Amino acid sequence: MVDTMALLPPFVRSPRTARTPVQHPAVALPADDEVLLDAPDDHLGPALVAAGQGTWQTASRLLAATREGAAWENRDRYAVRLASFAQSRAEWFEDWRTAAPHDPDMLLVGAQLAVARAWQSPARAELLREVSPLITAAARGDDRDPVPWRIALDHAHGSNAGHKYFEELWEAAIRRAPHHYGCHAAAMRYLADSWHGSHQECFDFAETAAQDAPADSLVQALPTRAALAYLTDGCGPDVAHERLDAAADRAIALSARFPAADPWPAEMRNKLAYVLSRLGRWTDALEQVRLIGPYATSFPWDRLSDDPLGRFLELREEVRLHAASGHPRSGHTERAHPGDH
Repeated sequence: MVDTMALLPPFVRSPRTARTPVQHPAVALPADDEVLLDAPDDHLGPALVAAGQGTWQTASRLLAATREGAAWENRDRYAVRLASFAQSRAEWFEDWRTAAPHDPDMLLVGAQLAVARAWQSPARAELLREVSPLITAAARGDDRDPVPWRIALDHAHGSNAGHKYFEELWEAAIRRAPHHYGCHAAAMRYLADSWHGSHQECFDFAETAAQDAPADSLVQALPTRAALAYLTDGCGPDVAHERLDAAADRAIALSARFPAADPWPAEMRNKLAYVLSRLGRWTDALEQVRLIGPYATSFPWDRLSDDPLGRFLELREEVRLHAASGHPRSGHTERAHPGDH
């Protein structure tokens, strides 16, 4: 097993406009008006509906099941979505907090909610320091759970924590779940800031993590995240085209392991479709668009536009037209200017 920490010296490191729906019969794509943004899966959906009706018990049971089954990737996603919902509709969560103040699942959502609220404030660093006890409480709720440590990594990133402290958090996180995607993505966000413009180091980190991960782990898509950062950054030295292609190929292999039109791998596929389009690999991008089906995700399109769903639909049409033109690959890659994202 490759020691991921070896890569961290000294811790290395607008409203949507009206549009006419477009049909895509030739490639069997859903119509534009059938595409959903950030649609929940069959487990999260009922919890969000119940929360909208003011009850928390369904969310509690959902997160308890992920903890009991050590389904850490799902637990991470569900905690983020439930906390996001609580930002606009908090009554159900406050009732949960009152009824079960020591519930590890409530503590997890509470920590995620507190960090998300602080992150949006101009006084982010100061507010984040104030929510540290909530993250500590969540981490103590179940010592096996890596998700509070992912939240702690995001918290440290936002509060400009030093490398030594961040490295300690990282070691605690991967000790609990060596291949947890959320923790790796949080580390990438920190490293991207620490190594601003040094995309080679970010690729080193992502590729080593992917090489060490099981073939069906989402960590296999981590190099594609490094490629996305490079393609939308516009600074630092160039990354070899072969390295970008290898990142995309690894994610294509991972995508093939999941069913088509499945919300679970949708974000990975949306990210991959964008990277493939930027590499001019139109036929490969079209296949990912087909596999995405009706499941658009905010990331990465919200980095490119104030209308993420509209941006996805535009990209989808661009991919379809290029692939149909008989030029499966343009052979030309350009990087976005910093103002493009």
